[in-house]
Amino acid sequence: MKTYSLILLILGISHSFSYSQEVLVPTKEIQIKTAVLAAPEEKQSDASVLGYDQKGELTLLREGTNEMICLADDPNGKGFSVSCYHSDLEPFMKRGRELKKEGKSFQEIFDIRESEAKNGKLKLPKDGATLFVLTADAEHYDSTTGDVSDPFLRYVVYLPWATAETTGLPLKPSSAGMPWIMDPGTHRAHIMITPARD
Repeated sequence: MKTYSLILLILGISHSFSYSQEVLVPTKEIQIKTAVLAAPEEKQSDASVLGYDQKGELTLLREGTNEMICLADDPNGKGFSVSCYHSDLEPFMKRGRELKKEGKSFQEIFDIRESEAKNGKLKLPKDGATLFVLTADAEHYDSTTGDVSDPFLRYVVYLPWATAETTGLPLKPSSAGMPWIMDPGTHRAHIMITPARD
């Protein structure tokens, strides 16, 4: 009888532990509401939105009609972070997500996409494309209402193969909010613009 009781106790503990590890995924409506906050206001209502189902898998939540794709906050992530980017960046973004899901490291993902971009397998934007990233601390995000307070918006303009010489940009900012170029000369070359925080 003691053995049976012990088994029940262990099963109860393990069930409670696994239940406590489950992540609450916000509703489709909340994910859409918050994901588009990263986009320019005039782009929000017609943007496509990628978010998460109850299993935590990325899925299309809303089909849009403009060039903007927005990504909802990852319920497994730290704090709050949503982003929106030009649809020309989707092949680059999608490939990164695929490789990350395979367990590849940051450097492996970089190297694979670099190789695939050079041989034409990975399509990159010809004229540059912008990514908007909106973040907030965890305590400033209510996943039940979709309310976000004290958010911070930064900008990334992807210019594949661009360099400091071709753009006239520095390799690091010398003042807050100053644009600078990161990963110059690579498929992932991009202009970073991080406004000063109050």
